[in-house]
Amino acid sequence: MRGVLGTALVAVVVWACTTATPVEAVTTPEANETALAGLEPPAPPSLERPAFAPLSISSDPLSRDTSLQPAPALRPFENLPTAALTLTPECHGAFVQGGLVVCRTLPGAEVGNGGALLTTADARGLVVIGFDRDAPATETLVFSSGGEEASVALTIAARTFREQSVSGLPPQTVTPDEAAQARIARDREHIDRGYASQASVEGFLDGFIWPVEGRISASWGARRIANGVPQRPHYGIDLAVPTGTPIRAPASGVVTLAQPDLLREGGLVMIDHGQGLITLYLHMSRLDVVEGQSVAQGDILGAVGATGRATGPHLCWRMKWRDRFLDPSVAMLGLANARNGLSRVL
Repeated sequence: MRGVLGTALVAVVVWACTTATPVEAVTTPEANETALAGLEPPAPPSLERPAFAPLSISSDPLSRDTSLQPAPALRPFENLPTAALTLTPECHGAFVQGGLVVCRTLPGAEVGNGGALLTTADARGLVVIGFDRDAPATETLVFSSGGEEASVALTIAARTFREQSVSGLPPQTVTPDEAAQARIARDREHIDRGYASQASVEGFLDGFIWPVEGRISASWGARRIANGVPQRPHYGIDLAVPTGTPIRAPASGVVTLAQPDLLREGGLVMIDHGQGLITLYLHMSRLDVVEGQSVAQGDILGAVGATGRATGPHLCWRMKWRDRFLDPSVAMLGLANARNGLSRVL
């Protein structure tokens, strides 16, 4: 079922796992101007709970303090058995716009949509699938290996997004002149290089933590008006914390980009967590990592700043899977549920 507009806070109930049948996702009424600015971590799953236990994702005004919302508890994780793997996938995660799931299928299985190859399962049969801001109500994926195919239809819960106006940004970052446009194009080449990484790591199984703890000052997916000029949606979560606040890696991975002075992004670090899942950290005042460096969860990447297109000190935390922008606050819940779900079947 799709979301219905109303006047109450949102509570999105997203079923936690699926096989070859559609996954039910339900949204209850919410005010049209309210976006999903965060999430309530679920209680740690127990063996006594139903296999299809629901997740609750709730919205809140933009004053939510991440220090009050710890990362979800995780089950111990062991090596996945390969003997029981089948092409028909088992998927766990957050089936909602901006969320993601982790599926388990045959190692090396290809995953496509509408004839286009999306991704390939790793050596343990794990594959990440992300849902962007405007994902349709249903996405049908085809898993193929050795001439055989298995399909799964995923039902994706809808969200509504607010509009946000921001003024006082450096003009060249909003309406750039010819020289600034050339610099932005060069910056884009760096960023594309960061996105092109294909690291063989499984940091996505770590269970993400917040890179900083503070007030959310801008939500993910909001339609942006910058200095009076309409922009594309805001594909990050802004966390308002003082300049110099340490930024920690939310999960292990490989640094794919470390640039201290991009025109719009300012100081930027990108991390590949495996399976095409990339996180970005913008407006940094200091970078403590270099490209190619491996990082563990909790390692310091650098410090919060106000560089690039910013009006004050904050961390803009972004996440992208392949060509789809994801909501880090929802994705981290999906990743925790995926890890717990995969652990449960051992």
